[in-house]
Amino acid sequence: MNLLLAAAFVLCWSSGFVGAKLGTGSADAVTLLMWRFLPLALVLAAVTAARAGWRGLTPRDVGRQAVIGLLSQSGYLLTVYYAIQLGVSSGTTALIDGTQPLVAGALAGPLLRQYVSGRQWLGLCLGLAGVVTVTTADAAANSTVAWWTYLIPFAGMLSLVAATFLDQRSRTRVTPWTALTIHCATSAVVFTAAAAAFGAATPPPAGSFWFAIGWLVILSTFGGYGLYWLVLQRSGVTRVNTLMFLMAPVTAVWGAAMFDEPFTGQTAVGLAIALAAVAVVHRAGRPDSAPAATGGPSPRRRSPAGPVAARR
Repeated sequence: MNLLLAAAFVLCWSSGFVGAKLGTGSADAVTLLMWRFLPLALVLAAVTAARAGWRGLTPRDVGRQAVIGLLSQSGYLLTVYYAIQLGVSSGTTALIDGTQPLVAGALAGPLLRQYVSGRQWLGLCLGLAGVVTVTTADAAANSTVAWWTYLIPFAGMLSLVAATFLDQRSRTRVTPWTALTIHCATSAVVFTAAAAAFGAATPPPAGSFWFAIGWLVILSTFGGYGLYWLVLQRSGVTRVNTLMFLMAPVTAVWGAAMFDEPFTGQTAVGLAIALAAVAVVHRAGRPDSAPAATGGPSPRRRSPAGPVAARR
């Protein structure tokens, strides 16, 4: 995997946790998400129509991409933002999100026949130790937060895992821009309806709110979300999800720089462990995916669907 591409993905994906904290300080989660996606979806739809991006797509193709967007954007982001709004820190939210590689690694074999080697499992477990090290102290400091709030980002993590496997199992080619348009349009409909239902559609006048919107659109949507699917195509489920182990430490660094959250020696140790985990997985000798043993095509002989189906 290209080092610069991986670094850009980690930074941009981590920016979403920071942007959520910036935005939910002045507005409800659904308000922030509505105004993040509604204008963006309108612009993307117009550009996609001008580029004839809908050509060749069947209603089933559009419906499948809408479900992927519902899981990977609407479900995932709502849980992350809502958890942070309820008091779960950005670092702890990133920690729970960081357990995604273990879930994806366990399911990749039976669902995609992308089997995880013993050395990769070692790296995955090492990465989990790293993110736990980073955020254990933070979770203890937030002991007043109700226990069930920690289940909310966990549900979002499962939603993103489901979207990843649904994308990888599809045989339909959808251009990256078109798929991103469908995903954002789905999220715009979901969050606009939710904001209207709860009387939270009116944006606050605070300049920090619109700064957070710009931050989330540029860094998180085009950067983090777009790069997630690009790296997934180029490197496979196990390796792209291993990079998720870096989200909690990097988010902790951002929190220290932007919100004066403490960056302790324990944080530094956790970051070092997470970096070591990524190195272990990416240097594993066994390929990330292997041909199917019985029935069905090899994942390497077909293009995965979704935003990264068409190589550029």
